[in-house]
Amino acid sequence: MKLAKRVASLTPSTTLAITAKAKELKAAGHDVIGLGAGEPDFNTPQHIIDAAVKAMNEGHTKYTPSGGLADLKAEIIKKFKEDQNLGYEPSEIIVCVGAKHALYTLFQVILDEGDEVIIPTPYWVSYPEQVKLAGGVPVYVEGLEENEFKITPEQLQSAITERTKAVIINSPSNPTGMIYTKEELAALGEICLKHDILIVSDEIYEKLVYDGHKHVSIAQISPELKEQTIIINGVSKSHSMTGWRIGYAAGNKEIIRAMTDLASHSTSNPTSIAQYATIAAYSGSQETVEEMRQAFEQRLNIIYEKLIQIPGFSCVKPQGAFYLFPNAKEAAALAGYHNVDEFVAALLEEAKVAIVPGSGFGAPDNVRLSYATSLELLEKAIERIKQFMEQKMNR
Repeated sequence: MKLAKRVASLTPSTTLAITAKAKELKAAGHDVIGLGAGEPDFNTPQHIIDAAVKAMNEGHTKYTPSGGLADLKAEIIKKFKEDQNLGYEPSEIIVCVGAKHALYTLFQVILDEGDEVIIPTPYWVSYPEQVKLAGGVPVYVEGLEENEFKITPEQLQSAITERTKAVIINSPSNPTGMIYTKEELAALGEICLKHDILIVSDEIYEKLVYDGHKHVSIAQISPELKEQTIIINGVSKSHSMTGWRIGYAAGNKEIIRAMTDLASHSTSNPTSIAQYATIAAYSGSQETVEEMRQAFEQRLNIIYEKLIQIPGFSCVKPQGAFYLFPNAKEAAALAGYHNVDEFVAALLEEAKVAIVPGSGFGAPDNVRLSYATSLELLEKAIERIKQFMEQKMNR
């Protein structure tokens, strides 16, 4: 049977492909260290798990409203007010099956065939695919390494056409870990307001920022930008709840209503038990969130210094998330490979270290290393990469 055109053009997830290959080698008995995962290595905090058990025991295992439980929306609204001094109504919030589903649903309701979405590179792997699935056209703008992988107002202006519908801002960024400043966001926002372009602000890593850096939402800057912005967020990264699949979108109530209508025909509702767990995540103690952030910060500061000592690697130090995104073009050449993809494949096969090639993120000279694993394994992985380079260079 012939598949639909909409899926024929999809590019498989690079991160999932690397993870699958690493698991295959592990299953064959190899000692593989996987640095490809995009999820915290900590378990979900116990009080959140307890809330889920309580919800099940109390019979909260039925359908919920498609847009999410009223009590959960109330906690999300409270979180926005406390963290960013942003005010939202329940009609401006939808709870989805993860932040990825929130993005997917958003693009489905705002894009018509041929509409363009500006996507800064490097980008999270699912952005272009979701835009294409909605009939949209990804328009890439290169965030240069010398500008901390961030795009400039001039670049944004030059990419806008009469078909431009939205721009994606991901701060802190996956894969680079870089954060846009308030001033940078204001400059980009001014252009979006001028051209009436919707801003899709992916803030899933907002709680994971380091070394004194601060996360700012573009929606905080002015009432006009708040109205122009759809914020995407969730508890996957902040509360180590990747498997619970709870994310949400906040913004214009007409867009949120359309997203809710679509969700009612696709997922019915987010899992009831996971919603009750998320209520506990936001209403309970945030100590575990800070403990996890501190652990990531410690790992970053140790591993970053070790990585940049390896020949051929250069790296802009991340400010948030839990990834290093070094340039490995010179390392690949020194090791005798034609490109970074070949280098990454050889590193997995020979050194048994799984990292993700930057080609999947629109940056073929780079690689992504997740430090969402123990410091012991991270140091072991860095040592293997170092030895791999030494062996290749001394042939």
